[in-house]
Amino acid sequence: MRSASSRGTSSGGRVACTASTIGTYVVGSDVGVAVLAGGDAGRVGDWVGLVGGVLVAASLGSSPCPQAAVSRAAAARTGRTCRRTVPGLDRRIQRPYVRPRLAPGPRNPRRPRTVPARVGTPVRCRTPRTHTGERGRALVPEKNDTRPHRRLVIVESPAKARTIAGYLGRGYVVESSIGHIRDLPHGAAEVPTKYKKEPWARLGVDVDHGFEPIYVVPADKRAQIKKLKSLLKDSDELFLATDQDREGEAIAWHLFDELKPKVPVQRMVFREITRDAIRAAMESPREIDTQLVDAQETRRILDRLYGYEVSPVLWKKVMPRLSAGRVQSVATRLVVDRERERMAFRAAEYWDLDAIFDIGRAEEPRTFGARLMSIEGQRVAQGRDFGSDGLIKDAAAVRQVDESTARELAAALTGSTFSVASVESKPYKRSPYAPFRTTTLQQEASRKFGFGAKRTMQVAQRLYENGHITYMRTDSTTLSESAVNAARTQVRELYGADYLPETPRRYLSKVKNAQEAHEAIRPSGDAFRTPGQTGLNGDEFRLYELIWMRTVASQMRDAIGRSVSIRVGGQTDTGTAVEFGASGQVITFHGFLKAYVEGADDPDAELDDRERRLPDVAEGDPLVALRLDADGHSTKPPARYTEASLIKELEDREIGRPSTYASIIGTILDRGYVFKRGSALVPTWVAFAVTRLLEQQFASLVDYDFTARMEDTLDEIAAGRQDRVGQLTEFYFGGSGGSRTTDAPRPKSGPGSGDSWEGLRALATDLGDIDARELNSFPLEDSGIVLRVGRFGPYIERDGQRSSVPEDLPPAELTVALAEELLAKPSGDHPLGTDPATGLEIVAKDGRYGPYVTEVLPADAPKNARPRTGSLFKDMSLDTVTLEAALTLLSLPRVVGLDPETGAEITAQNGRYGPYLKNGTDSRSLEREEQLFSVTLDEALAIYAQPKQRGRAASPPLRELGVDPVSLKPVVLKEGRFGAYVTDGELNATLRRDDDPATITPARAAELLADKRAKGPAPKKRSARKTPAKKTAAKKTAAKQTAAKQTAAKKTTAKQTTATSSTSSQARTAPANHTARSSTRRAEADMTMASSSAKGSSTSNELPKPRFNKDGFGYTKDFDLTFVKAMHDSLQEERVRLTGQAKRLEDEATQLIEEAEMGDVQFDDEGGEGDTMVVERERDLALSAQARETIAEIDAAIERVKAGTYGYSLVSGAPIPLERLEAIPWSTELVAEKVGGIGR
Repeated sequence: MRSASSRGTSSGGRVACTASTIGTYVVGSDVGVAVLAGGDAGRVGDWVGLVGGVLVAASLGSSPCPQAAVSRAAAARTGRTCRRTVPGLDRRIQRPYVRPRLAPGPRNPRRPRTVPARVGTPVRCRTPRTHTGERGRALVPEKNDTRPHRRLVIVESPAKARTIAGYLGRGYVVESSIGHIRDLPHGAAEVPTKYKKEPWARLGVDVDHGFEPIYVVPADKRAQIKKLKSLLKDSDELFLATDQDREGEAIAWHLFDELKPKVPVQRMVFREITRDAIRAAMESPREIDTQLVDAQETRRILDRLYGYEVSPVLWKKVMPRLSAGRVQSVATRLVVDRERERMAFRAAEYWDLDAIFDIGRAEEPRTFGARLMSIEGQRVAQGRDFGSDGLIKDAAAVRQVDESTARELAAALTGSTFSVASVESKPYKRSPYAPFRTTTLQQEASRKFGFGAKRTMQVAQRLYENGHITYMRTDSTTLSESAVNAARTQVRELYGADYLPETPRRYLSKVKNAQEAHEAIRPSGDAFRTPGQTGLNGDEFRLYELIWMRTVASQMRDAIGRSVSIRVGGQTDTGTAVEFGASGQVITFHGFLKAYVEGADDPDAELDDRERRLPDVAEGDPLVALRLDADGHSTKPPARYTEASLIKELEDREIGRPSTYASIIGTILDRGYVFKRGSALVPTWVAFAVTRLLEQQFASLVDYDFTARMEDTLDEIAAGRQDRVGQLTEFYFGGSGGSRTTDAPRPKSGPGSGDSWEGLRALATDLGDIDARELNSFPLEDSGIVLRVGRFGPYIERDGQRSSVPEDLPPAELTVALAEELLAKPSGDHPLGTDPATGLEIVAKDGRYGPYVTEVLPADAPKNARPRTGSLFKDMSLDTVTLEAALTLLSLPRVVGLDPETGAEITAQNGRYGPYLKNGTDSRSLEREEQLFSVTLDEALAIYAQPKQRGRAASPPLRELGVDPVSLKPVVLKEGRFGAYVTDGELNATLRRDDDPATITPARAAELLADKRAKGPAPKKRSARKTPAKKTAAKKTAAKQTAAKQTAAKKTTAKQTTATSSTSSQARTAPANHTARSSTRRAEADMTMASSSAKGSSTSNELPKPRFNKDGFGYTKDFDLTFVKAMHDSLQEERVRLTGQAKRLEDEATQLIEEAEMGDVQFDDEGGEGDTMVVERERDLALSAQARETIAEIDAAIERVKAGTYGYSLVSGAPIPLERLEAIPWSTELVAEKVGGIGR
């Protein structure tokens, strides 16, 4: 053992003690060794060792120190004993943690109603140690500190653990639970043996004894639980630092209940991951909120009962493997109801006149447009006068003009005189938007970026875990005082004092039961970083910029201006009086609109469009009509829901909670109830059948008001105003029970209303006679054609004639004419001949996904045998396809070659959405079907070298508009998500409202680009100061953490154990120059692993000695290079193994995606992991992501070995003792601390 000589506050340092002569003793932390000595502090003798940061040996001094008490219990845990007894030890030994006695339930112990914040009296030395962060700043005041001891902090995700570990530094071990560690059983195999014969066992809830849940640890979490228990044994204090919402509180309680700690337990919560927030949370711990845990458990049980009782009815009457859920079924009904409105809609036509008037004076603007408003004093019908069914709402109140009347009127008004009938001007003022809450962030990200709710939340999760934004699941729009000050500071710096209101703006949430103690979503910290200062890119940069802009704009002045309305009167030769109307708006002070315009990517362009200047006219001024055009319109059916509009509808109806909307939408998409056409959510015919059954048999459960009332009841349980058992009893068994502790009024009907109702169990048991055929039949008007939902999908039928219906055909678009066309198509097999290679008959068919060819298997073929199939190319048809062409199609997929980086096969395949290349789980589209047979390996690698495009491919230019006179670059017209725009490759300029893409000229395009260029870059993107170089470390593996965080309930044990044990160990830190990318496979290419994957390379034979010489540290012996070489080779072996394991998991996930049938029954477990194909896939991808992340960490460790920079901690700069490496599995410690050690 070498001597340590440094400050007491740095790991491995020396701490002087002012007490009288004391004996030298050794204490440890998570990153090094400290030696305390009396008299000659530099004199160090032999030592016994340390494990887990507790004192395990004391010797070498001559006199004992009364203040230096040593815990015998801690020494006993390590298996080592002290050589000397310290006087007074028995009086100062730390009391073990004693769990409160619990009131046992009939089978499961209930959780304690009080979890003590601090238990036991830690041993204290008169020479306190200050716990420091990565920059040496104290995180806990010295006066509150105790003797050096080890604290275990548990969070949910590995990414969050790494960020927090960087702030806590030595003395703390931060580990993740990787999501929920326990859940209700997901199948019969997970139900404990002693409960299997109980009638309620399939539910996982003892409905006969107070709805006690059965909690089990899923197989894929057992290794992590074992690891947490091992870390806890070597810890003196436990901090549960999970999220502050219901799920986070539940995870904290489950950890407490499962780990059974015998040390003090603290519950720490924070809304942002910053140094100050973590310090404040450490200083102000609290107890576990058991009411919040009760609310989460009640929701979980409620969803389990709903799903497990109702779903089997769907299997019997509609289709196997369907599911129902408390919120998902209502969300599905909303989408189905909107499609029903579209099916009932009948288009109506209405006409009006568009006019261009000239004021007759030489001023700008001289002309303006107006629209016909009334004829003979009766208002002309506009689009708002028609209902969702396409019919006019009040025919007596408005006049519906037809085409002939409009054209006759336009001709009659030609040459007539017009004058200004009235001018109305009024002030315009618009206030800023409130900061984001969860739902508004999802809606705005959808409008601006086309993000789905799930994608938005995944990106926000990464931003939160890496310390960029506050907690993203919130229903509050409140900002803290420090956040308000930070926003106002940036307004002043970036936009000037004119844009800053005199007093701060305050926002109160309009969401029912909003928790105002929480904050809105905002940039983290007391001083906001501009987007350019964060070092972010891609989705994370865009979402952070959106949050930053909205937060800053919320503290800016109102936009003010004037709105002007002009009415123009005239009459025909026959005396028919008409009136035209025009409206304009002038913004005199942009205010917050300078920084943020909702729904617009370019605030400046949007402001230009919002401003419409009208001429300065007065009542009676004469006007000349330059043009009068008859304009026809057709009413449109109600728009389908998008993810953003569905979230808004759910929130407006108070259905579900904002934090669950993303998972609800993901559920109805994954279950096949809804599919996407562009951004619109389209219901399937299966959704129609399921909704019909639920409306007929379980009307209350899909009633919008009932579901909203259930949310109120659950909120009251969370607030302690209602009893959970009483409410569950009433919901499941019926009646009017439910103990209440408040005088608040009851709901009008249903559970909790006081009225008697049957209860869920009775509804699910007494179904009566349900005609499944009638339930799944939907007649098409009076055509005699019936659409039926069959076991293998929808089809139409008439008089025994059948035809499949394409799965991607929206129900509202299945007209009688289209059905006739489908029935007219030739049905049945089209024999093409015999395959000479196999002797099997080849036939062509028309299926749900279009025409295809396949082979006919013999009758004695194995049941699991699957025939080859191939979709026809676009230029092929069932009538013209030949045997030769069919055999060519059946030869797909074609192996293009091997990826030189991974050795994986690259194949060319034809899928439902066209031709594509596939390399493991990475797919890339091909432009033409002919490329399937011609693309070479070099061409495929070139395609994979290009950045992967999200969503649809970039559209080609609409027109070429010459060369820009300034940039001298070609200008083209393109169509974007927000409309047409012109670009020279460097600058984009949105077309204005009056610009027609069909007629825009090169001169106008150059003018738009010049205007954009003159405005310069938006001020919001200006960086106030140079970005620190170390900020890039915050991006580490951000894209992968969401997948790694997801949990799963069931997996084949052999595969599960292997994957989890090797990948659950998460690294806490990483070098900034080895940032892992979201595309893990491509990141490996950047690591140049082709040369390092082989064991025993020349690098491992010529390892350099460490270059470490810092702050007086030096090695007493030469570094043991034999040990380092062994570790280096072990890293190489583990990398090869993990790479193969990750690829295997990804392949299995891909196979699950492509399987036509699901292997497990799908239940609805909102708030938990369902036993479904989707969960199997997500589990494989999550484990693969963890493996890929560990591979990246191993690569970084290998690079340190090559460079000779190993042997010390990247966190503290202190040496890493070999004893620590030997005490903890290398797969955890060598990755976390990077390779290192002290010579034996």
